[in-house]
Amino acid sequence: MKIFLAGAGGVIGRRLTPLLRSAGYAVVGTTRAADKAEALRALGAEPVVVDVFDAQALARAVQAAAPDVVLHQLTDLAFAPGTPQYEEGLARNARLRIEGTRNLVAAAQAARVKRMVAQSVAFAYAPSEGPRIESDPLNLHAEGAVRKSAEAVAALEQAVLSIPEGIVLRYGYFYGPGTWSGDVPSRQPSVHVDAAAQAALLAVSRGEHGIYNVAEDGGAVSSAKAKHDLGFDAAFRQV
Repeated sequence: MKIFLAGAGGVIGRRLTPLLRSAGYAVVGTTRAADKAEALRALGAEPVVVDVFDAQALARAVQAAAPDVVLHQLTDLAFAPGTPQYEEGLARNARLRIEGTRNLVAAAQAARVKRMVAQSVAFAYAPSEGPRIESDPLNLHAEGAVRKSAEAVAALEQAVLSIPEGIVLRYGYFYGPGTWSGDVPSRQPSVHVDAAAQAALLAVSRGEHGIYNVAEDGGAVSSAKAKHDLGFDAAFRQV
């Protein structure tokens, strides 16, 4: 089975590629930067340099790869929270979630791919009491950057769920290798990058069309559905 991994050079992509290869999948991995291509090759992926905002080039890349499954792990958050450019990063990431996802979904549909697994977030829910579950509303009535972020998340999820076997993984805040938080979770809901990567691996062949929270137990969200349907294990770590 062949996987088209969009965002193979990202925080999750770098942890996910070795898991996919160990499971026997062939991986075509994308990056926007030509100088990252060899690093992807070293992880076991066939690198493709393509800009997700170039819809035609992206469609050609997916068509050439002829994948069985598309994995969407694209993000654009170059600036850490608290830095002067953080708001700029949020706007760039929102654009990626909206326009980039739309282009990737269109490319997958043109290539007749039936299953797509996409990275979303488990911290865009509207405030409420108790752990959030997947049917709870997103925070679309907030103001400012919070609302714009929630709207971008909603657009991403709606686009992915237009795929017959579209699966959305709502990740908690990342911690672990390559993250801003280091090895200790900084806020809830949280998830280690290795556990998040494993959830994406599991979703290649498990789970039904829909949304799954993927986070550690801690009261903010419930990941019971992902545990039951995908076999998600928040304690998973790569050796």
